[in-house]
Amino acid sequence: MNPITTADSIIENLIAQGVDTIFGIPGAQTYHLFDSLYRYRDKIKLVVARHEQAAGYMAYGYARSTGKIGVFCVVPGPGVLNATAALCTAHNARVLCLTGQIPSQHIGIGHGMLHELSDQLGILRKLSKWAERIATPNDVNWVMDTAFNKLREGRSAPVCVEVPLDILGQPGLPQSDRLATQPFTTPFTPALIEQQITTAANMLAESSRPLFMVGSGAIDAAYEINQIAERLQCPVVAFRGGRGIVSDDSPYGFTCAEGYDLFDECDLLVGIGTRLELPMFRWQQGKLDKPLIRIDIDPTQHSRQLADIAIEADAKQAAAALLTALEPITPNLGGAAPLRLIKAKRDTQAAIDKVQPQMDYLKVVRKALPEDAILVEEISQMGFASWFGFPVYQPRQLISCGYQGNLGHGLQTALGVKVANPDKVVCSIVGDGGLMFGIQELATAAQFNIPVIVVLFNNNCFGNVRRDQQTLFDNRVYASELKNPDFIKLAQGFGIETLRVGEGIDFEDAFSKALEASKKGPVFIEVPVERGSEVSAWEFLQPAGYGK
Repeated sequence: MNPITTADSIIENLIAQGVDTIFGIPGAQTYHLFDSLYRYRDKIKLVVARHEQAAGYMAYGYARSTGKIGVFCVVPGPGVLNATAALCTAHNARVLCLTGQIPSQHIGIGHGMLHELSDQLGILRKLSKWAERIATPNDVNWVMDTAFNKLREGRSAPVCVEVPLDILGQPGLPQSDRLATQPFTTPFTPALIEQQITTAANMLAESSRPLFMVGSGAIDAAYEINQIAERLQCPVVAFRGGRGIVSDDSPYGFTCAEGYDLFDECDLLVGIGTRLELPMFRWQQGKLDKPLIRIDIDPTQHSRQLADIAIEADAKQAAAALLTALEPITPNLGGAAPLRLIKAKRDTQAAIDKVQPQMDYLKVVRKALPEDAILVEEISQMGFASWFGFPVYQPRQLISCGYQGNLGHGLQTALGVKVANPDKVVCSIVGDGGLMFGIQELATAAQFNIPVIVVLFNNNCFGNVRRDQQTLFDNRVYASELKNPDFIKLAQGFGIETLRVGEGIDFEDAFSKALEASKKGPVFIEVPVERGSEVSAWEFLQPAGYGK
């Protein structure tokens, strides 16, 4: 091997931190990094995307579905700007963005060098949890150590590291040298305040109908939350990121649609690792009028919605302490017994069945998929319905783009999910509008033989926009109806196996065939849907009034 470079030292840092995969696209300012990846290719896998945004989404899917750190590498300037939608989405995941920079001596001068931005580091700091530049070879170890420390502590969010072109190729410090003298920093965790836990337990003991809400920040506390729910016999509601923390086949696991009616009658709300979007902005209009206990490691969340008890702590540690504090207490169940909760779930299931044809399709998908399969939704009519209509049994089984609500993430995110979970079935449900944002990544699926099942529901429009124009803007339909390619021929052009529903095959049979075919490679199913035929899911997503 040639003498170690700064780029080599960066890759050695990634490997030492447990990174086994990187997504990216090579370019002039990152040549040395990709040369290093070639030389370390037996220790770290490279997946090459066809667009920088896709590389970021793949890293997001990798991280979101595993809890591990997802890494992507793109050129500076237009490359990293292309990836910023994925960076915004990754504010509920641990994603590291590696990017290049113009030569050191030209930074900040404004010569107009290739890919130059006036303040790239400032932009990245606005879009991420933390960002820094490796300005010299001696900076590699402390910058990378700090980056991973920031990724692992506090609320999940992306971090960014940029490296000037000339620095990447300079001699660097081998990782083996730093390990002997500079152990990795231990991430900071806030200390629990015992009195807060005791007070919270007493409030729960006095409550007759408490209701828990959980988000992605509570995933690692799933065991403790299930134990608390069983002890108190209370519902645990999740919107998107928290789905599966309490299984949908449990009497205590509730979707956003199932939890709405219970919220009115609850006398104590407990939020764990959630922004409380459902009660604050979907069930009510920005005002929370319930007693509130809140557990969140992010102090800024506590300032955004004041709670009666604001516990700044790791969700798992706080939930474990709360469970212990509840052991000697006899809860005031007040009628919140499993039979009542089961009835509430059944009533909602009957109500949401009118969301057609989405619910029928989701039932087929759920029945056919293995219990541990992962569904990646897209902003689409099917995606919206999946938030409450697709049963989830474990955390990280439904991957969404979260509050960004960004159209066009689904296929790319699913590829990252599958790379991270090679032994699980991964299904991507997309609409035609969103798919066209990243259709080129079918090439990535084919080139790297990433065996995702892509199910396209094609209604030849931006379905939600079109419906809103009809209902909210006096039927002034404009810019929402689309002219699409022949998706089957397009997918076949990438060498992907295809199926089209309605050509001698129904959806159930097509999905069954796709499951079998996905054992060998990616599969693409197209489901033609009559434009405007879908029943809106918004009655169950924002009952306080959508579009008002």
